Amino acid sequence: MVDQVRKAQTSSASKIRLSHDTMEKQGQHVALDDVDGIEPSVETYTAIMATNRPNPRGSGYIKLYLLAGMIFLCSTMNGFDSSLMGSINALPNYTGYFGLPSDGNASTGIVFAIFQVGQMCGALFIWMTDWYGRTWHIFFGCLGVCIGTIITALSTNLSMFIGGRFVLSFFATCAHTAAPLYLVEISPAAYRGTIAGAYNTFYNVGSILATSSVYACHLHLVDRGDLDWRIPLWLQMVCPGMVCFFIKFFPESPRYLIANDQHEKAREIITKYHTNGDANHPLITLQMKEMLGTVQGTDKATWKDLVDLKVLVETRSSRYRLMLNVAFSWFGQFSGNNIISYYLPLMLSGVGITDTNTKLILNIVYSVIGWVFSVAGARLHDIVGRRKMLMGSTFGMIICLALVAAGAAGKVVYGNSAAATMSIVFIFVFGAVFATGYTPMQPIYPAEVVSNKMRAKAMGTFKLTAGAAGFLNTFVGPIALSSIGYWFYVFFAFWDTLELAFMYFFFVETKGLTLEELDAIFEADNPRKASVQAKELQKRIMGEKGLA
Repeated sequence: MVDQVRKAQTSSASKIRLSHDTMEKQGQHVALDDVDGIEPSVETYTAIMATNRPNPRGSGYIKLYLLAGMIFLCSTMNGFDSSLMGSINALPNYTGYFGLPSDGNASTGIVFAIFQVGQMCGALFIWMTDWYGRTWHIFFGCLGVCIGTIITALSTNLSMFIGGRFVLSFFATCAHTAAPLYLVEISPAAYRGTIAGAYNTFYNVGSILATSSVYACHLHLVDRGDLDWRIPLWLQMVCPGMVCFFIKFFPESPRYLIANDQHEKAREIITKYHTNGDANHPLITLQMKEMLGTVQGTDKATWKDLVDLKVLVETRSSRYRLMLNVAFSWFGQFSGNNIISYYLPLMLSGVGITDTNTKLILNIVYSVIGWVFSVAGARLHDIVGRRKMLMGSTFGMIICLALVAAGAAGKVVYGNSAAATMSIVFIFVFGAVFATGYTPMQPIYPAEVVSNKMRAKAMGTFKLTAGAAGFLNTFVGPIALSSIGYWFYVFFAFWDTLELAFMYFFFVETKGLTLEELDAIFEADNPRKASVQAKELQKRIMGEKGLA
């Protein structure tokens, strides 16, 4: 299988090759001049990293971390909104103002589900990142979120509120889809899982801020009319406002620049952020060769690309990539997680916890747990690998959902309070397990597994799929919970079992591979097996250098 990977690389790269053995004979470091004669490959990259790894605490990396930190606010913005409605829905002043029942109905589902509709519409325009750049798309997205916030915060009826939610979600999708795409493309391969993976962990930061703000406002402003739910709505402007101000001071994606014939700018970015300013580092020319080999020569994006989707399905490799993109996009929204995060207050009522303040506090605790475990998971994805992390988390989620269902059944059928407590405990354990494996990779893995020319459109399919899955379970969720109760958790336990089997047989390992090196992996007869063997090859090379 490794031979298949090498053969695929040879077909698209230089005929000249400086092997790993040759590097060892020349010394511990590979010189810049030598790299011009190297065929880009997994072995070449691994050998360079084994002998000349850039310092991740160097000045260039510090600047990259600061840049990424500002981009993370797009995820904070997304988490703020998602958790905000779950918390606001527990406020009597909110439900009373719009005439919504406290136990949820079809109108409650529409308020939540309209966000997924906006996501699906916004996803249709992600192709524009190939036209005018990643940073402009983030800018316009955050600006639109500010406008949507104004509409929702000033709403006087449910129709206006739903309309504002649609505008907000449409533009939030523009920013939230372009942001991880940007991070995946600008991050070095060795730390892509940590840097780009940390992006989605800030979803939980937004959740903590949202639930905390609702709790504080309800605690102190419950007797001040509708201020306890309107003020948290206004706070939605903070994160997108900051991103709007700073985003155009950031560099563009080097892969976007190369696609638009701005090679020197791309080289400067790689030099600054990947090698701490070392213009003679071999990684610079190696990465430039890899990117030029896959990006250069493609047509510049135009408005006609909106309906030209053949790039997603034109080869067997692209179809396999699209399958993984769509599958994980669905899994990330339809594994039982959205039901718990959106309707946690209703679930708590179902097991006997009815006090509003207690519900809000437990919502905050749930978000804090999710954030802590997702941050740890982001780093673990670069240590353990994507496949093992995702399969391990899915197995843990199956166990948790089964125990939640058992506990809920014990409470409903037998009135057992201890069973109810167990159910609540494993709801929180489920959140921790999901956050560790899924949260860091939700927008990252779908971007990693697609080629450079597919990436913008594939991020559109990612959002469309995630939006469809989210719409289904958030709209159907309250109806299913009220109709079949704990059997709904049983359904997700069986569904997650199917997900686990799919991951084992089809998911490709992307840890420590450049985006261009993955092209060769997907050209193999069995990409999953090829990726696993490529990682074994990397371990062998690192072991020879005493770094395994």
